[in-house]
Amino acid sequence: MNRSVPLVAVLALSTAATCMHAQSASSDTGVPDRAAEIRALHQQLDAIAARLNALEQQRQPDTTAMSETGPVVSSAGSEPSAQAAQAATISRNQDLETDRQTLSFFRGTTLNFGVDGYYGYNFNAPIGRVNLLRAYDVTSNSFNINQASIVVEHLPTPEQRFGGRLDLQFGQATETLQGSSVNEQRPQVWRNLFQAYGSYLAPIGSGLQLDFGKFSSSLGNEGNYTKDQITYSRAYSFNYLPFYHTGLRANYNVTPKLNVAYWLVNGANDTEDLNGFKSQAFLFTMKPASTLTWNVNYYFGQEARDNLTTLNPTLPTSPTQPGLPTANITPAPNGREHIFDTYATWNASPKLTLIGEADYVLNRSVSQQQPPRVVIGSMTARYALPHSSNLGGRFEYFDDRGGLFSGQTQALKEGTISLDHTFAPGFLARAEYRRDFSNQRFFLTDTPNALVHVQSTATLGLVFWWGTKQGSW
Repeated sequence: MNRSVPLVAVLALSTAATCMHAQSASSDTGVPDRAAEIRALHQQLDAIAARLNALEQQRQPDTTAMSETGPVVSSAGSEPSAQAAQAATISRNQDLETDRQTLSFFRGTTLNFGVDGYYGYNFNAPIGRVNLLRAYDVTSNSFNINQASIVVEHLPTPEQRFGGRLDLQFGQATETLQGSSVNEQRPQVWRNLFQAYGSYLAPIGSGLQLDFGKFSSSLGNEGNYTKDQITYSRAYSFNYLPFYHTGLRANYNVTPKLNVAYWLVNGANDTEDLNGFKSQAFLFTMKPASTLTWNVNYYFGQEARDNLTTLNPTLPTSPTQPGLPTANITPAPNGREHIFDTYATWNASPKLTLIGEADYVLNRSVSQQQPPRVVIGSMTARYALPHSSNLGGRFEYFDDRGGLFSGQTQALKEGTISLDHTFAPGFLARAEYRRDFSNQRFFLTDTPNALVHVQSTATLGLVFWWGTKQGSW
């Protein structure tokens, strides 16, 4: 504060009073009361000036100056105050640096939430309202929560080389993904943990990304989250091919048009391994043109369990966690599974997207047997309509030789047509009609043991999502 301000105020008031006194002295009236008032005013101004001077003398002079390295003390009496100011400055700078680092870390982190529900109707009116061969839309004539999801992701970058992802999932879809003891030792432990992995971007060439943990499978063109799909129901291939893997994943951009990936994992849909054999995969993603992406994948491994499962025994019979097996299968199955998977996505025009997929699967329980096999072919299309709407369709052929998928040898076909509309960013409604065919009497009706060749369903799905991640989840 400027210490001369009070003195200036006093001089201004004194000058004003003097002018008033001079004016009164030259007045023709010469009234004595007027002169008395002026003298009283002078006395009051003198008292105010004395008070201001006393306050100025009591005020401690500002003896701290700033140097290039911080505050310096100009008198012995102000040293404690200067030290406190310097400590406060250091503390404030440390807080600012901590805030900067925190904001820098979370700048690359996304947090997202999703709710996916539907109402479906099966025109066969099947017993138990069960839709056969469906991954997620599994019940008829019922309002359902397909899944509620929480997704946290931090992608590694050359500036921040570690990251990771966590996907928590709740609802009906968790039973499809991880509800069976056929592929999990203890499904109840992992049921809500769809993805959980850490990432490191190694400074090798263009950057070698290494992921360790549980991650969704890249086999097949469809994924877990409905908002990113063309139709509401999933294809047979999605339901049959692996949903997830646990282990090590590495991928590297050889060129801007070629990415190569390698997996070393427990197996297909195995959070905990069912045997001591580790499965592997080689994956190639090619972009020969800006509008075309082509994926070629080969996965192989030993998938049969080599021990007897024990799910949640009432009383543990050995010193181990409940559900972990302690009895081996002898002789242990030694057959292998081979999956050849390829799919291509072509943006034929700004409005039209075409996706073709082909799969060939061999799976032996023991190496000596004649392998059951699966052949899959599908074509999916989406056409953008005005006013944030899309028309979608899919046709699929599934040759299930040996019943690897459906439990019996049969040729399956399905045709699906869908119409969706985005009412607002993060709110999608999708209506769908689907018809499944088999060359065998397979699908349920309202009469026990009266099976038919056809299953028709109509579905309305409502999908809500919000968060900071843009694009596909």
